[in-house]
Amino acid sequence: MAKIACWNVNSVRVRLELLRRLINNYQPDILCLQEIKAKEVDFPYDFFKSCGFEYIALYGMAGYNGVAILSRLPLQNVRRRQWCGKDDARHIAVEVAGIELHNLYIPAGGEIPDAESNPAFAHKLQFIKEVGDFFAQEDANRPRLVCGDFNVAPLENDVWNHQKMLKIISHTPAETTLLQQFFRQGHFTDCIRQQFPEPQKVYSWWSYRNLNWQTNNKGRRLDHMWCSAPLAGRIIRAEVLSEFRALDRPSDHVPLLLELSGGIH
Repeated sequence: MAKIACWNVNSVRVRLELLRRLINNYQPDILCLQEIKAKEVDFPYDFFKSCGFEYIALYGMAGYNGVAILSRLPLQNVRRRQWCGKDDARHIAVEVAGIELHNLYIPAGGEIPDAESNPAFAHKLQFIKEVGDFFAQEDANRPRLVCGDFNVAPLENDVWNHQKMLKIISHTPAETTLLQQFFRQGHFTDCIRQQFPEPQKVYSWWSYRNLNWQTNNKGRRLDHMWCSAPLAGRIIRAEVLSEFRALDRPSDHVPLLLELSGGIH
């Protein structure tokens, strides 16, 4: 068996104790992190190596964004990808044990869901389209996993209230249409929804602004793990580790965990 965890940590150096808990309690073989908010020289390599992650692929920048893949197994063909003409540390890809693994951090898009008046929202839409077009050209029969913080809750039951969220960035029709197009173009399986099909409500993010988040449960499923057909049949479990939102100094996102049969070597 193989375990892959995915988490927007919202500053890796702030979450080391929570990362230690994730590693100790769930024993992932591979960690995909987003929003690490660290230059490469400031990344806590020693911490992860002490936890058994000898292989590290990193695309960092000062103060913002940043993605990393940490593995107990050798990484090959490390690629940093740029979209929309920006070198903003949002996509890193590797090959590990026969799996093509992509770690994505899609832009949030700001507050105003209008591409003409809000450049951040226009950037987000263009980013999703470019990435979707890229995967449309790739071989859908390769063992492939695409995961990360996509900053879009694409399905009705990925948000606490579909009708109220339609004009809120992360669930607007402009975003959900593009993300679902990306999903279809890549011929992906939604690992979480395979385990928890609609109409079950599934969330991976609860706002820091919502102090009563546990009571009102106004969440969104912004984090995703999508796989190609050769991996879909190997899924043993895929889950959202929501307990991490209630711990001390949490990220507003919680980890996802995918377990595959067959192992990786």
